Amino acid sequence: MNGIIDAISKIGIVPVVQIDKADSALKLADALTAGGLPCAEITFRTDAAEASIRTITANRSDMLVGAGTVLSTEQVKKAADAGAKFIVSPGLNPKVVSYCLEIGIPVIPGISNARDIEAAMELGLTEVKFFPAEASGGVKYLEALSAPYRNIRFMPTGGINTENLNDYLACKNVFACGGSWMVNPKLIGAGDFDSIERLSKEAVLAMLGFRLAHVGINSENEAQAEQIARTLCDILGLPLAVKKESFFAGSAVEVMKDPWFGRNGHIGIKCNSLDRAVYHLQRRGYAFREDGFRTDASGKLTVAYLRDEIGGFAVHLVE
Repeated sequence: MNGIIDAISKIGIVPVVQIDKADSALKLADALTAGGLPCAEITFRTDAAEASIRTITANRSDMLVGAGTVLSTEQVKKAADAGAKFIVSPGLNPKVVSYCLEIGIPVIPGISNARDIEAAMELGLTEVKFFPAEASGGVKYLEALSAPYRNIRFMPTGGINTENLNDYLACKNVFACGGSWMVNPKLIGAGDFDSIERLSKEAVLAMLGFRLAHVGINSENEAQAEQIARTLCDILGLPLAVKKESFFAGSAVEVMKDPWFGRNGHIGIKCNSLDRAVYHLQRRGYAFREDGFRTDASGKLTVAYLRDEIGGFAVHLVE
């Protein structure tokens, strides 16, 4: 189960899809994948769900497909036989969960209170869906609810959109969010897959939250670095900060004590999740330097450098 959950976590957003005609399934899968979301929870709210799952899994091996709104063991069997890689249910039905565990398919049941969480724990689960997220009390309620259950991770679904997505993803115990705003059934029915691709791209960019952190300047030695940094501080009225490998003029300019990556220096880019940013950029064909990864004492990734310079500048990501 952990492999599937890890994959969902890196993607970050699970499109919740209601599809009425299975002949739209491949075009939908292609639009989501092109938009950066190679994942879908296809709900059993329509008769086309089973055939849609079967079509996508048989023809798009790079697409992670699960079944949603699963209410019975019969639906679990249909979904699994069609190739679904995970099961999502709106509530916690012990019979459905037990059957999923028995046949070895990951299941993410819905919860909305402490009693549901403890029932999930009794069944041996560590990942659940918080549903309906906004109607149940939103981020504040989820934070309060999850506080006593540190080993449980949540996938909020219901009322999620680009405006509140990162509020949920910022919660410590949230591993991904489910949402349907990029796969509105009207868009699917109208065959407007260009809009689905565009909305998916917008969702990914909103989730990653790229913004400029600082610009780095290479210097020949520590003395030169300090002189450059102090001059910038004097001109701009910024405080000087001394780091192990560099001097900072405020937070905008970093001056390296020794020559570092990049012919002209480097550009630091902030993001909301470094692991997700690396995953999504690698999907788009961008490579990273093996010697440009840094981790903290717990093993968490803290810095990642792109392999190729841009305009003579190395580029690295930080959270």
